[in-house]
Amino acid sequence: MLRLRAPMMCFDVNSIWIPASGSLLSSVFGTHRNRAGSRSQSLRSSSRSPVSNGFRLRAAHHVNDRSSSYSVSPSSVVKASLKGQAETVELLSAEDDDHGGVIIEMKAPVDAGAFVSSLRASLENWRQQGKRGVWLKLPIEFANLVQPAVEEGFTYHHAEPNYLMLVYWIPDTKNTLPVNATHRVGVGAFVMNDLREVLAVQEKSGKFRGSGVWKFPTGVVDQGEDLFAGAVREVKEETGIDTEFIEILAFRQSHKSFFEKSDLFFICLLRPLTFDIRKQESEIAAAKWVPIEEFAAQPFVHKHELLKYIIDVGLAKIDKDYAGFSPVQISSFFSDRKSYIYLNSKEMNQSSRPETWPECYGRLYLSKTGKPRKSPCMPTNNHKQP
Repeated sequence: MLRLRAPMMCFDVNSIWIPASGSLLSSVFGTHRNRAGSRSQSLRSSSRSPVSNGFRLRAAHHVNDRSSSYSVSPSSVVKASLKGQAETVELLSAEDDDHGGVIIEMKAPVDAGAFVSSLRASLENWRQQGKRGVWLKLPIEFANLVQPAVEEGFTYHHAEPNYLMLVYWIPDTKNTLPVNATHRVGVGAFVMNDLREVLAVQEKSGKFRGSGVWKFPTGVVDQGEDLFAGAVREVKEETGIDTEFIEILAFRQSHKSFFEKSDLFFICLLRPLTFDIRKQESEIAAAKWVPIEEFAAQPFVHKHELLKYIIDVGLAKIDKDYAGFSPVQISSFFSDRKSYIYLNSKEMNQSSRPETWPECYGRLYLSKTGKPRKSPCMPTNNHKQP
């Protein structure tokens, strides 16, 4: 095989030699234009040997044991080197994701120049393999690599306190990488005692600062925190009251509420277990039990429909037969971690469907044009829905 004149690619694992494509070699050793539009000089080889102009790929088995918000399958981590007579370019170590892409997690310090050479060679290698998206996780201590990566065509995806994630889309097709988190999740607590008083606070900061408005305890759910746990925690932090989570009564979605992110706000019913208030000094100006009629009579409540609905749905649960969504722990085929589904367990546990509920209730009927139309057996005013 050494008599072949074409550049060759060698895989040490199986000792198989295959021709390396001209585009692959020219992109790594020659001059190319990156996505940022800057013209860059790649590594040039001074050797004319067909062997020295090839790739030598070394595969090492690796078991994925790291925690990440991205789904990664256990796979072989490819550590390869592009060998020329003068110098060697190490390909970046990466793991396959579940969607035809790779994840690079930089763990060892590297010179910015060497990083760029390895990144260019790796991108061309992945292009030849048909890879799609590239995720580049840079710990904060490797901030010196951000600019070189951006100049090679990477863009920001998201940032956490200790790392920055950048992304690169290889094929000349529509980029289908998932966008960064789009929503912030908040909770509001409806807590009422036996005297029909609701737990209310006045805030030291934010839009309600100095307004004298009494509002329900609210807050943002922490990363990795369940909704019910977040609601209980926020009430405890702001008022010192211990509570038991009962149900999610309703939720609201709004947009462009926090740095252009959308917002999901869950209204939660909690039962008080203690009653002596100890307000949070850093954030809460005042906290007390307020009669529900007094709370609802505030002028601000009449102008802010969300508060009106929170009162209405809370009283519908207390005084009527309104059913919200309670958490049920579930397991998953894909992970050992437990999660929760929120559902109306009361309606699910009913022994039978009400007789006044038509058998075909809820079916979607289509006209000949394919547009939805009212079902002939949909309930009328004479049919009481459950």
